[in-house]
Amino acid sequence: MPCFRGVLAMAENLVRPWDAVDYQDLMRKYAPAPDYFNSSYLDSPAEIESVQLERLKAKVHRASKIPFFRDRWAKAGVGPDDLRSVKDLSRFPTYTVDDIRKSIDDHPPFGDYQGVVPSDATREPMRVFMSGGTTGKSRPTFYTQWDRDVGALLTARALYMQGIRPGDVVLNSWAYGLHNGAFSFDEALARWLNCVVITTSTGNVTSTERQVELAIEYGASAICTTGDYLLRIAEAARALGYDPKVDLKLRALPNIGDPEVLSETFGVEYFRSYGFHEVQWVSVECPAHDGLHIFEDAYIVQVVDAETGEELPDGELGAVVVTELYKTGSSQFRYNIMDLSFLHPRGQCECGSWLRRMGPFAGRGDNMVKLRGINLWPEGVGEVACAVDGIDPDYFVRVWRDGNRDEMEIAVVSRRDPALFGSQQSELEAVLNHRFGVRIHAKVVAPGALDSDTELHTSPKSKRFRDER
Repeated sequence: MPCFRGVLAMAENLVRPWDAVDYQDLMRKYAPAPDYFNSSYLDSPAEIESVQLERLKAKVHRASKIPFFRDRWAKAGVGPDDLRSVKDLSRFPTYTVDDIRKSIDDHPPFGDYQGVVPSDATREPMRVFMSGGTTGKSRPTFYTQWDRDVGALLTARALYMQGIRPGDVVLNSWAYGLHNGAFSFDEALARWLNCVVITTSTGNVTSTERQVELAIEYGASAICTTGDYLLRIAEAARALGYDPKVDLKLRALPNIGDPEVLSETFGVEYFRSYGFHEVQWVSVECPAHDGLHIFEDAYIVQVVDAETGEELPDGELGAVVVTELYKTGSSQFRYNIMDLSFLHPRGQCECGSWLRRMGPFAGRGDNMVKLRGINLWPEGVGEVACAVDGIDPDYFVRVWRDGNRDEMEIAVVSRRDPALFGSQQSELEAVLNHRFGVRIHAKVVAPGALDSDTELHTSPKSKRFRDER
């Protein structure tokens, strides 16, 4: 087979997942559920900090080889040798999503913040997922096989704490797309919790009514999706003559949403949790419901002033800064995600754990809106809307809570005949739905109608967004 000679030679050099990752070593370093809760979950503060320092020193040396971090640290006058204790982490500069966007602009298409490049996939399987994109460009994040497995293991820990058990049937109703959310749940459930996963995806793929029937027929213990969509499933169940508390025999609510409403709807205890695309699952509540336990063998969480970046004392609300200790593909070293929370002082919880605890998500330090699982920036929505033919570069975005759902509306200005506003509105809503994959209400108004909202004539900088929730 002469035409395959080069291909066969290349195949001989490929490293498969089971060769790329030493799974026994991985589990020694990051205990999976349920073993975790009888081991490192109960470590003493000294043991926790010893593991963190060892992994942090390795992380800082790995990150120093990445141009994004190396150049930022050089400007700040710090380097790997300056990190001698966990407290020294605060000497290193933070960065935000804006810095990542600039990195992509300056070094397209992947930016200079990655620790690997596509060709490295021959020595270790990799995936790339995207977050954002609502301001024009997506933010790619590379995950090596090691990253995917450790991240899935951490997710499995959280799902276990929320009530999912090995052997459970679980519906994965997250959207399978550029984001890693659906895949993270799938990998955690199937690979690390030995659950049977029914991959329904969203209601656009498998109708909500069909998802109700599947959950009942196969006795699903959980439905992984947004809290808003889970409540939509409950509505569909009632319309079909079912009682969500009785007929949907859920035992866990791994859903981001209103805890009280979700618990009341399904009769299941709710455990708050926290995580995000670039680092995966960071923390989760225990039955004491006194803060979210941080998986400190994989993360160091700090809280800083959202405006100054100064580290805040325990108990003060500020922006969450995360340093992960396990990733090899795309390191996150003092990433200011701009989510608001606070840290509890270290102390032993009723459950016996000494892990640091953080408060629940308390809003954004900037104006990003999470609408039914999609991250949206008002500026990005405005940019897309104003690019539609006949729309002026003047807009105002607002969000509000309607029952159990968050809603967003963008009002735009048009100089066309008001009789055409209805058709413009329909066109605009279709464009926004196609671009962002979620319904955004639109309203078309005449010039001057938004001036009071935007404070065009009274403020040095026009306002473009209001959160009414």
